[in-house]
Amino acid sequence: MAFIPSSAPFSAADINALNTVVARSSPEQRAWLSGYLAGLAAASTQPQVTAPPAPRTRVPLTILYASESGNSESLALAAKKAAAKQGFEARVVDMADADIATLTKARHLLVYAATWGEGDPPQRAADFYASLMAPDAPRLDGVRFAVLALGDTAYQKFCATGRQIDERLAELGATRAADRIDLDLDFAKAADEWTAGTLASLKPEDDTTSATVVHVDFNHGIGPKEETAPSFTAEKPFEAEIVGLVNLSGTGSTRETWHVELATEAPGFTYQPGDAAGVIAENDPELVASLVDAVGAPPDNALLQHLTHAADITTLSRPLIEKYAKLTGRNDVASIVADAAAFQAFTAERQLIDLFTSYPERLDAKQLMGLLRPLPPRLYSVASSPAAHAGETHLLVGAVRWQSHGRDRKGVVSTLVADRRRAGETLKVYIRPNRHFRLPTDPQRPIIMIGAGTGIAPYRSFVAEREALGSKGPSWLIFGERNFSFDFLYQLEWQEYLKSGALSRIDVAFSRDQPEKIYVQQRLWQHRNEVRRWIADGAHLYVCGDEKGMARDVEEMLARILAEPRPGDADGGRVELKALAKAGRYQRDVY
Repeated sequence: MAFIPSSAPFSAADINALNTVVARSSPEQRAWLSGYLAGLAAASTQPQVTAPPAPRTRVPLTILYASESGNSESLALAAKKAAAKQGFEARVVDMADADIATLTKARHLLVYAATWGEGDPPQRAADFYASLMAPDAPRLDGVRFAVLALGDTAYQKFCATGRQIDERLAELGATRAADRIDLDLDFAKAADEWTAGTLASLKPEDDTTSATVVHVDFNHGIGPKEETAPSFTAEKPFEAEIVGLVNLSGTGSTRETWHVELATEAPGFTYQPGDAAGVIAENDPELVASLVDAVGAPPDNALLQHLTHAADITTLSRPLIEKYAKLTGRNDVASIVADAAAFQAFTAERQLIDLFTSYPERLDAKQLMGLLRPLPPRLYSVASSPAAHAGETHLLVGAVRWQSHGRDRKGVVSTLVADRRRAGETLKVYIRPNRHFRLPTDPQRPIIMIGAGTGIAPYRSFVAEREALGSKGPSWLIFGERNFSFDFLYQLEWQEYLKSGALSRIDVAFSRDQPEKIYVQQRLWQHRNEVRRWIADGAHLYVCGDEKGMARDVEEMLARILAEPRPGDADGGRVELKALAKAGRYQRDVY
């Protein structure tokens, strides 16, 4: 008798064998076999239970930044978020808080470094930079690193700080995980791409065997606060209506200083006193027309729009001249950049239009646009308080105008505001946070605010905020300008603040009201005993204004004032000033 049909999915030999076994089996045996086979079938449909994989150990990564305006800091914080998604345990450290000795413990190192002025490191990073460059800097064998350098091609020593850090890390034995990248003002997209690629290079091929993460404690646990991603950026600005536009300078002034009030009541548009507002630039149509005419390009609408809204048409940089020389084949243009003295002589007080008129060549629209870098926004210290001026953002804009080489020159954004905007029209803006220019967290702390010209803007924000919140901390304003009668910016407001007690004291220095010029640093020296007393009482010092002039002179004077009680200790004042900066009690917003 055949129990297994010939159609069963077995070979003929297997079918015969099965029939032989079944034929000899009892009903009990067949029932057992039936149940056993049913159990096997059910078990094969259940998910297989396997031991969970061993947890992957996150790879330690130190992200070090040197920042002046906040760009490097923003990139470092963005890199930390990107690193977390790739399995890194990242720590962000400001060079101002870093200790060179602990750098040896950083297995993987990512550096974002800005260059300030003519090749200098940002002021807050200067001590760390000096330690890194010193002959006794520690060896960094075993450290893998990569450097992103930020700079401005308008300056001769483009990205010098980042380049030197990159070279020095290699000299000390560290190994490059990725090539350095040098970025101009239009850095955002390229920085994101470089960060993503560099993180992939830094990550070990087999990170499952990485050791337990050990944090490199540069600053005793104090790190930058990671603020939420802004709703509005340079790439996605807010179009704000101008609700107030007033020239604060008197009729006889040699200045032109505009108070701008913007309606910014929008979800996500927030700022703190001390922050800056970025204004999206727009070129003067007259300059655009002159530029197109100088190169003989057909003035089609696409070209005019690009030159007006997207291209930097004023900056005369070394890379631009090099590109123009290569494009035109002109040896006389190439000779400008071949010699440093020749470059300096030609570019001094000149702009792009001068290159085209001095060495004229015909260019088409594509060639012209290919020469130019993107048009960067301009930053202005916010002059309002979110507590006192809800839904508004105020700016203080000094119109820049000058004449050189027979041409009238204009500041790009400052004359956009002064000449081509009216109340009811709009400006595209966003907020650039400035964590290192903030009011003390303790509202009772004294503050000394030192500034000249439009450097008074953040102090209006400080004092208005303190009054609106009922803060009772003493406040002292030391302000400088040219003439009392024409240039005492916000004079009536300061007088009201003195009456209300929001401002405790004000000292002014109007340089051109007497034969001998007087500046804020002279006022500081005149009242040096009070300055030292305020500092002893815990005062925070703030300096806002031009770096090459006022800010540098003020720093020298503050160091001299602090050193005076210690005769023979010429460096004591500088040491004390550095200690104040380290503690967050000496803050600068300079340009």
